[in-house]
Amino acid sequence: MNKTIIIVDDHKLFAQSLQILVNSFSGFEVVKTFKNGEELVKYLEAGNEGPDILLLDMRMPVMDGMSTMAWLKENRPDQKVLTLTVDQEDETIIKMLRLGCRGYLLKDIEPEEFEHALNAIDRNGYYSNKTISDALSHEERKKKYEELTDREMEFLTHACSELTYKQVAEEMHLSPKTVDNYRESLFSKLQVKSRVGLVMFAIKEGIFKI
Repeated sequence: MNKTIIIVDDHKLFAQSLQILVNSFSGFEVVKTFKNGEELVKYLEAGNEGPDILLLDMRMPVMDGMSTMAWLKENRPDQKVLTLTVDQEDETIIKMLRLGCRGYLLKDIEPEEFEHALNAIDRNGYYSNKTISDALSHEERKKKYEELTDREMEFLTHACSELTYKQVAEEMHLSPKTVDNYRESLFSKLQVKSRVGLVMFAIKEGIFKI
């Protein structure tokens, strides 16, 4: 018996093309399509069963993907949801995962990976890919960044310059020993082993621009 799929996407042409694609995959069948989250909620509140997997867009009028996911977490927490969208903001991805989304795909995905994601969610309950791992990695770096003190941030900025550590100490009006302590503290907090690692972190976080 085919696994049931519901598509929630406000772009009619895309939704129709997606339905054709999903129906071409072995073991899957689209049973309903809705143009926003509100239509889906009304359908479920009417007593209808949810699908095996829900394909959810993010940017929709009336009720967007985030609001829909929040409703599902509260009312249908076991519903398997695969997000399929153009929204690749790390913050959005993290929020959707926290709300219970089982996978997050961008709409430029290859059909083969899309089919693989559906099968993975059906069998394992979730699908992880580079989009998710990159977002999680950025979230971890953001946490580390937020833990830095003002003086550590000042030291990090100087560390990205051509100044020697002795010159950094003079610039910050600190002893070389104190600057060494800042360096070791940053190495530990950011999990890097060298000045190059500090610079790479600063570049990734936009603290230092090349």
